[in-house]
Amino acid sequence: MTDRLPGFNTLAVHAGAAPDAATGARATPIYQTTSFVFDDVDHAASLFGLQAFGNIYSRIGNPTCAVLEERVAALEGGTAALAVASGHAAEFLVFHTLLQPGDEFVAARKLYGGSINQFNHAYKNFGWNVVWADSDDPSSFEAAITPKTKAIFVESIANPGGVIVDLQAISAIAKKHRIPLIVDNTMATPYLIRPFEHGADIIVHSATKFLGGHGNSIGGLIVDGGSFSFAGDDRYPMLSKPRPEYGGMVLGETFGNFGFAIACRVLGLRDLGPALSPFNAFMLLTGIETLPLRMQRHSDNALAVAEHLSNHSKVSWVSYPGLRNDRYHNLAKQYCPKGAGAVFTFGLKGGYEAGVKLVSNLKLFSHLANIGDTRSLIIHPASTTHRQLTDEQKVQAGAGPEVVRLSIGIEDTEDLIDDLNQALDAA
Repeated sequence: MTDRLPGFNTLAVHAGAAPDAATGARATPIYQTTSFVFDDVDHAASLFGLQAFGNIYSRIGNPTCAVLEERVAALEGGTAALAVASGHAAEFLVFHTLLQPGDEFVAARKLYGGSINQFNHAYKNFGWNVVWADSDDPSSFEAAITPKTKAIFVESIANPGGVIVDLQAISAIAKKHRIPLIVDNTMATPYLIRPFEHGADIIVHSATKFLGGHGNSIGGLIVDGGSFSFAGDDRYPMLSKPRPEYGGMVLGETFGNFGFAIACRVLGLRDLGPALSPFNAFMLLTGIETLPLRMQRHSDNALAVAEHLSNHSKVSWVSYPGLRNDRYHNLAKQYCPKGAGAVFTFGLKGGYEAGVKLVSNLKLFSHLANIGDTRSLIIHPASTTHRQLTDEQKVQAGAGPEVVRLSIGIEDTEDLIDDLNQALDAA
């Protein structure tokens, strides 16, 4: 053995996993059980009191989910991770751990439409308030910070695609004001961008998308970067104050650089319950084994399709950072030199009606709301995922009436181009 750290491809296959001690099974077993037997009363007491790590109840942890957590933490370069039921659940538990009623967080305007809706409406029930900033102007994040601000939230590559955020510039602002930077890394995955290397403190994923990669399982991940010290910071009482449910333990002090992940588990997942099923964890693990292969193919295919569409007579514009003339191309070279991902948007000269016709005429592409599948997917955001937004909000989110979003799969590039050509001709 050497001291060499395993490479990304090796971690994607092996991190967190080992042959099953009881059976020798090489694939991670699916521990399809609700709960686990204690050795004795003292063992049970130590688990419930957080004096020892182990399994109690699958609602707050399961050996199959634990392998997924270790693998994603290793791929992202984090200290610990928590697997939960969905990407929205991951976001919710992060903010539940950071915010108190009346607190604020600053978020980039260009986000997944579901996150915009969650932040604008659902969070108000908890007294959490979002303040929006311009994804393209880091100074707007600083201008939005007040004494009530407890976090900054961005997507590394924004959904519905085509926007890459200057993580280092925004991280510098977060560090200046001593507030954690949360990065949704769903679109990039750690294969293309590792946000902790650019100053992020917390990462969230909708594992439903590229991590799982096959459109068969919903899940979410929270990854703790271990870089933000919550201990002694009264602005974050969940981590800095004694917890009565754990005998006065101060989680930020007891667990140090993975205290945030622990707090999300024992104060959020335990009490609010968005658990990931062991079967879905197994499916997501299986998908992650091919993550580097898929993400490279996704990116290569997307670039070829984007280049083709940029020269099509019925297309007015294409927004894909991999294109040399794209406004985000320099940021793409800086943050994701291996490729700009699978998802991008383009505008149809025929506007809203042309978008509706296009998705109806395609044969190989699937018209659905997901992204990150091995299959190529298409959606017209203004009539679907972003429909609940006002016209102004749609434009701000990059989902105007003429916009079509593609999630390019791993099929033969020529077949994808042929399908788009016939559908555009018929539109």
